[in-house]
Amino acid sequence: MARSLWTGSLSFGLVNVPVALFSAARDLDIHFNQLHEEDGARIETRRFCADEDREVPYEEIGHGYELDSGEQVVLSDDELASVAPEKTRTIDIQAFVDAADVDPVFYDHPYFLVPTGESQGPLRAYRLLVEVMGSTDRVALGRFVLRTKEYLVAVRVRDGLLSLTTMLFADEVRPAKGIPAGGKKPTKAALEQAEKLIDALTVAWDPSQYEDRHRERLRAIVEKKQQGKTIKAPAQEKEPAPTGDLMEALKRTLAELGGGGNGGGEQRAGRFTKDDLEGLSRDELYERAQEADLPGRSSMSKKELVKALAAP
Repeated sequence: MARSLWTGSLSFGLVNVPVALFSAARDLDIHFNQLHEEDGARIETRRFCADEDREVPYEEIGHGYELDSGEQVVLSDDELASVAPEKTRTIDIQAFVDAADVDPVFYDHPYFLVPTGESQGPLRAYRLLVEVMGSTDRVALGRFVLRTKEYLVAVRVRDGLLSLTTMLFADEVRPAKGIPAGGKKPTKAALEQAEKLIDALTVAWDPSQYEDRHRERLRAIVEKKQQGKTIKAPAQEKEPAPTGDLMEALKRTLAELGGGGNGGGEQRAGRFTKDDLEGLSRDELYERAQEADLPGRSSMSKKELVKALAAP
């Protein structure tokens, strides 16, 4: 099981529930080490003084805040520590709001809150919160301190557990004022065609159907390089020309979709015959699966890729 990042209590009113915090997201990005191209040695990051041109040890590093005038206001570690939040061990719930009223733009990083200890009282209080918040579709808003920063948080129900999500503060969300909003109001006919197109592309939300294609491409070239194969950069696609006749473009798109959606309008299978595919290597099949945005392709065998790509 993953290690908890924080332990404390979820507090609302006179109720205190001991909980532990676990990250609900995981880093699956492919990370690379920086190397010296000539000899393959690892690159180190060091801090140098711009005036003295010498490396500066960590204990000699100060903190400067640059004003609009260019002047630096220098603060010591002790001065910065004077504004650090009190390191409490509670998540203080301040209010409950309807989940539909919270704009998703305010949500930041997700965590799980799980009960700790074996005492039946706190466990019952935890389950009560899960049931009542799930049935009323409410979100609890509160604050807590993680490491050296105080966060505004939202606590809600996810998969039968309490989920905590750190939130942006109101002044951190950029307003739309001043950002170009497009041209004139569309015609009624264009609105009707656009609504039909959206209806045709509407599917049930299934997050497993959407993979990180960039990560899959990176993994594929790492495998090829490990096998001693040559990596060639693909030809860059030209930027599509701006839409001229909007109505004509909407009508043609609808006609190509046949009036119905296919999970984003992407052709995923049926473009290749089985005979065409069986003569290809697993890497070549995988490239075609990437182009077709075939879900689950990274774990498929060669036989499974052939079957999926040839499916009607």
